[in-house]
Amino acid sequence: MNKYIKIIVAALLILGGLYMMFFTRNLGWGIVVFLLSVLPIFLFFKNENILLAFWQLRKQDMIKASKFLNNIKNYKTELHKNQYGYYHYLQGLVLAQDHPTKVEPLMKKALEYGLNMKHDRAMATLNLAAGAISKGKKQEGQRLLEEAKRLDSAGMMADQIKMLKDQLKMPTMQKHMHNPNMRNRGKF
Repeated sequence: MNKYIKIIVAALLILGGLYMMFFTRNLGWGIVVFLLSVLPIFLFFKNENILLAFWQLRKQDMIKASKFLNNIKNYKTELHKNQYGYYHYLQGLVLAQDHPTKVEPLMKKALEYGLNMKHDRAMATLNLAAGAISKGKKQEGQRLLEEAKRLDSAGMMADQIKMLKDQLKMPTMQKHMHNPNMRNRGKF
């Protein structure tokens, strides 16, 4: 649903509640209708599909979370500007298990648009660090790991950061060095 339709519904509920309170003297129902206008205003700033996707991610149900995110057809018309980052962040988290190569651009977009919570920024940065390390970019991976460690003030991702740092310490094998006994072999 377009975000501006929610504001129109809220305005109609406010007007209906005021009409019921003052002109028809139904004070109780007028207050109820007036208070119901809070729901569309809340959903203007916090999209219902994003909230349901967060709920499904909390329950570790990636399929349902993906279904709720797919309900958002055009994120620029349906979401408030503050939620663009979370839309891309959730898309990245849902795709992380099945398609790890598609996660990096989504997390970059999420960080560009902005994430409000520090631990969400830390998780996005950690995913970017994992992508950089898997591509063999050690310096960029080290820098992103330090940033993720700085953002993770609660220490919730300490195990993942330690695991990636250990992965950084492992030597990388060059393409021509897989079998050292094959180096001196000739054509025949």
